[in-house]
Amino acid sequence: MQLKDKVALITGAGRGIGQAIAIAFAKEGAKLVLSDLKKEFLTETESLAKEAGSPAVTLTQGHVANGDEVNEIVKIALDTHDRIDILVNVAGITKDGLLAMMSEQDWDDVLSINLKSAFLFTKACARPMMKQRSGAIVNIASIVGIAGNAGQANYSASKGGMIALTRTTAKELAKRNIRANAIAPGFIKTKMTDKLSPELIEKMKEHIGLGRLGEPQDIANVAVFLVSDASSYVTGQTIVVDGGLVI
Repeated sequence: MQLKDKVALITGAGRGIGQAIAIAFAKEGAKLVLSDLKKEFLTETESLAKEAGSPAVTLTQGHVANGDEVNEIVKIALDTHDRIDILVNVAGITKDGLLAMMSEQDWDDVLSINLKSAFLFTKACARPMMKQRSGAIVNIASIVGIAGNAGQANYSASKGGMIALTRTTAKELAKRNIRANAIAPGFIKTKMTDKLSPELIEKMKEHIGLGRLGEPQDIANVAVFLVSDASSYVTGQTIVVDGGLVI
């Protein structure tokens, strides 16, 4: 069990990639602190994580772009376990639209939830990790943060910002034995892609080298590697998991 007795805080853990990461960590023996906007969003994840073998699952709720609420979530984690070994920033939203038509509110909302939240949680968790002189941070970015995507100026900017934040975090915290890496998923089967038409999904597959959409588990597998001792010499990197979409 690669993560036995490690304490992992995961945002956006109620569904999709966040849920898959929580279950994968549970199978590796991690104690979990799960966060989402409402605790009821986490009920299924809690049940699945316990079935997978997590020795402890703590549910928290809060707005990830609110500094006070973020600090409270981190406090709960520390009060419960006295440490935080792993932080995974998954929480994110989309509000797509062409740049010329995008409202200022849609821009602000996406940047706030996707990027500001990663900053707030990283800042709050960095302090106990620095005291411990150990820690692993994973930010879930996106391939569009590297390549861009029409109709997603706000989302692309937020994910590109996460990649830059990851690199800076890695540089600032490396001397305290804290590693920071990002994962850039391509098209993954989640509720976000469920909104797309079958015709569009088939067209997307034509551009993916492996000819299929990814599964949340594909991202979770990489996350386990990045927070385990198997990647102890890896920091500041962005691992692209897109099935060969952008090569």
